[in-house]
Amino acid sequence: MTRAQGKHLGYGEWHEITQEQVQQFADATGDHQWIHLDTERAAKGPFGGTVAHGYLTLSLLPMLGREIYDFRGFSMGVNYGLNKVRFPSAVRVGKRVRAGAELKSVTPVAMGVQAVFAYTIEIEGEAKPGCVAEAVVLLVAGKDTT
Repeated sequence: MTRAQGKHLGYGEWHEITQEQVQQFADATGDHQWIHLDTERAAKGPFGGTVAHGYLTLSLLPMLGREIYDFRGFSMGVNYGLNKVRFPSAVRVGKRVRAGAELKSVTPVAMGVQAVFAYTIEIEGEAKPGCVAEAVVLLVAGKDTT
C-alpha cells in the first residue's frame, strides 16, 4: 500500500445521476429544496434544471472509490472523516459522474493503517468537478473478510 502513496490510482466508471436518486436522498435527509425536486421551477433557476444535493454527490465516494481500488489484508475499512470538502460545480440530474483518486498518505496507527485519499468527482462534459474531497479511511488490521 505504501508503494502507491503519492500516486494517482485511476478513475472509476461513469454513473448517471437520476431524479429518482435525488428524490430518495431528499426523503432520507429531509432536504426537499426546490432546486433538487421541482423540475419546472428548477428549469427556470440558476442551474437550468434540478441538481443533486452536494451531500448526495459526496455520499457516492464509497461506491465510486471501490471501482478504483480495493484493500486486501485488512479485516475492514472504516470512514474516519474528511479533512476538506468542496462542491465547485452543481451536478445536474441526468449528468454522469465518476471519481478519480490519489492516495495522499498512509500512516500506521494502533488499529492498522490510516489512509488519506484525495478524490475528484468529475462531471462528464464539464470543466469543473462536482466535488473535491480529502477522505480519511481507517483500515483495521486482521484477516481479509471480503
